Amino acid sequence: MTTTLITGANKGLGFETARRLIAAGHTVYLGSRDPERGQAAAEQLGPQARPVLLDVTDDASVEAAAKTIEADGGLDVLINNAGIEARNPDGQVPPTAETSADLVRTVFETNVIGLVRVTHAFLPLLQRAAAPVIVNVSSGLASLSRMSGAQGLGHAYPGLAYPASKAAVNMVTVQYAKALPNIRINAVEPGYTATDLNAHAGTQTVEQGAEIIVRMAQVGPDGPTGGYFDAEGRLDW
Repeated sequence: MTTTLITGANKGLGFETARRLIAAGHTVYLGSRDPERGQAAAEQLGPQARPVLLDVTDDASVEAAAKTIEADGGLDVLINNAGIEARNPDGQVPPTAETSADLVRTVFETNVIGLVRVTHAFLPLLQRAAAPVIVNVSSGLASLSRMSGAQGLGHAYPGLAYPASKAAVNMVTVQYAKALPNIRINAVEPGYTATDLNAHAGTQTVEQGAEIIVRMAQVGPDGPTGGYFDAEGRLDW
C-alpha cells in the first residue's frame, strides 16, 4: 500500500487531495499545525487518514512527524502543499512597492524554507521506498514567462512575496530532481482555486484544483521529473 504525507492537509486543496488519494488506495498522513483540525479532518476521511502534527516552520515539529511516520513503516509520496499568501492586516495583498522585507521573509519561511525543511527531513524515508515521489505545489504566478508578458496570465497580480516564493519553489524542484534521479519530483500549478488562501475568490473548485496534484502523486518510476505542470500539461518556466 502506498503511504503519502500531505502538508497543510486539514482543509482546501490538501484535504481534497487526501480524499482522492485515499479513494485510490493510499494511506494518507494529514499534516496539520492544529491537532484538533487535523483530527477532525481525519475523522471525516476515514481509517486510511492519519493525522500528524506538523508545522513546516518548526524543526522540532517536522522531526517529530518524520519519526512518527518512520515508526509506522515509512513513506512513499510527499506532497508539499502547505503555503501562505502575503496580506496586510486588512486582508489585502500589498502592492510590490509597499511590501516589506519582513513580510517577504514570513512568506518564504513557510512556502520555501518550510518545503526544504520537510523534504530534507523525509528524504531518508523516501530513499527507502520502491517508487518515491515528491509533489511541490507551486502556482501559475511562479512562471516568469507568464508574469513578464503583458498578456500573460497573472500579469496584473500586484504582489511580490507570494509569486517570488513560488518561483523559488520551482527552482528548488529542479535542483532536487537533478540531485535525486531515483525520485520523481515535480512542481504543479493547481489553478486559481477557491480556498482560504485567496478568501475563496478563486474561479475553480478544489476538486478541479486537486486534479494535477493527485495525478502527479501517482506517477511511476518512468514518469516525468524536474517538471512544472498544470492539468493541461507541461508549463513554461
